[in-house]
Amino acid sequence: MKREAAGDRDVSGGGEPQRAWKGSLKTRRRVEFRDTDAAGIVHFSAFFFWMESAEHELMRSAGLHVFERHPDGSEYSWPRVSVSCDYRSAARFGDELDIFIGVAAIGRTSVTYECVFEHNGRAVAEGRVVAVRCLMRPGSKLEPVGIPADIVARLTASDAERKPHQPDSVS
Repeated sequence: MKREAAGDRDVSGGGEPQRAWKGSLKTRRRVEFRDTDAAGIVHFSAFFFWMESAEHELMRSAGLHVFERHPDGSEYSWPRVSVSCDYRSAARFGDELDIFIGVAAIGRTSVTYECVFEHNGRAVAEGRVVAVRCLMRPGSKLEPVGIPADIVARLTASDAERKPHQPDSVS
């Protein structure tokens, strides 16, 4: 994937309403053969992998990890609780897609991301991912926990506001 800073820019998807996201980025993905169906059109499932990949890229750009291990032994992650994608037009093998992802909303325990996929400025798809910050304990159910203020600040910062940061743990 190629990455390009998008900051707090408005993102429009081929005539769709503009979005003023906080903490957004733009990345590019070439449609590979494995991403297509027998007709050479992108299979619907590929968009879900690309949304997850873009989400992880946005988190890394904010100095965050999808999986955190803390010195006290606690472990946190961001399981998805809702994912959707609406398709606007076909993309085909070899096409380069621009993928815009941004933070649409942050709740007490959840982050909602929105994605826009474009090919040469033409809207291809729009997606939404809701992830919940959870504490993970061996042998226990995942426990939703509040998102710390520093993580909210990192997720909603524009690229210009982000400072280099080394998280305490490695994912």
